Amino acid sequence: MATPEPADSGAEIHDAHPAPSLHAAVTAVDAAHAAHHRAVLAAATADNTRRAYRSAVNHYLAWGGVLPADEAAIIRYLLTYAPTLNSRTLALRLTALSQWHVHQAFPDPASTPTVRKTLTGIARTHGRPKKKAKALPIEDLERIVVQLAGIKTLKAARDNALLQIGFFGGLRRSELVSIEVGHVGWTPEGIEIMLPRSKTDQMGEGIVKAIPYSDGPCCPATALRAWLDAASIAAGPVFRSISKWGVMASTALGVGSVNTILGDCATLAQLDYVPDLSSHSLRRGMATSAHRAGADFRDIKKQGGWRHDGTVQGYVEEASRFEENAAGSLLRARVKPT
Repeated sequence: MATPEPADSGAEIHDAHPAPSLHAAVTAVDAAHAAHHRAVLAAATADNTRRAYRSAVNHYLAWGGVLPADEAAIIRYLLTYAPTLNSRTLALRLTALSQWHVHQAFPDPASTPTVRKTLTGIARTHGRPKKKAKALPIEDLERIVVQLAGIKTLKAARDNALLQIGFFGGLRRSELVSIEVGHVGWTPEGIEIMLPRSKTDQMGEGIVKAIPYSDGPCCPATALRAWLDAASIAAGPVFRSISKWGVMASTALGVGSVNTILGDCATLAQLDYVPDLSSHSLRRGMATSAHRAGADFRDIKKQGGWRHDGTVQGYVEEASRFEENAAGSLLRARVKPT
């Protein structure tokens, strides 16, 4: 005798297999969440870091490497480029390869003790001093400002404001080119620039840089007002590209343009160390010049937005090499009174 099926069996099957329209809706929501999750994960890594990692992985692949890799391939890669690439560059590429394997859930061959010891040996065998951008002292910035003041063009007005704001604000080039009119507040004491995001503020809490007015050769606030008025900029990016015909774009300058502008202006002022300059020369110059002018360590660190005391201490030591100098003390002590 056959066993009768339960009267509600149909209902159970219906609950286990949603109607096509409901299933499609659930899939669409899941897809939206997945896309959002990918975007959130991408935001967890700074854009510059992500670009650097991508470039490093591509370099390894162009060499002939395959992914996932093994320890032997990583070591061959390191030994191939040890004579020509700085060990710090190789360390960055190792980190990028390590991150690729971790995120793809593969065993990580770039972090084994043998690989790390190989990198240490390369650094000791082929290590070279890190090339640093030369600090632009305030005296040389003043020379540049004087030269630009004598040129009555839109580009000269922009360059004057750009370099002064970058220097006295202690700004990174990415921060400098991202300034918008709405980020600048004008006060009786000077200007306040609100940075919505920076290298040391990846969570977007906002950092404010205050730059006072000055009656000296440099006045960043006055230079900025002159540029905005000359270019009739009332909203949007503050610093924009200008064609060789003097036509201004509506978009912000690219970060690489800051190096070019500084180099061109330094050449105009006939500085003899132009090849050693980069956008970082503005920040280093602010720090070293401020120390020589008697600025407090804490204030220098705050203006430049540096996270670590060691970085600022390095600039302070650079600025005082001849002031706090044991050899100098000995030499002065041996000078015979006249």
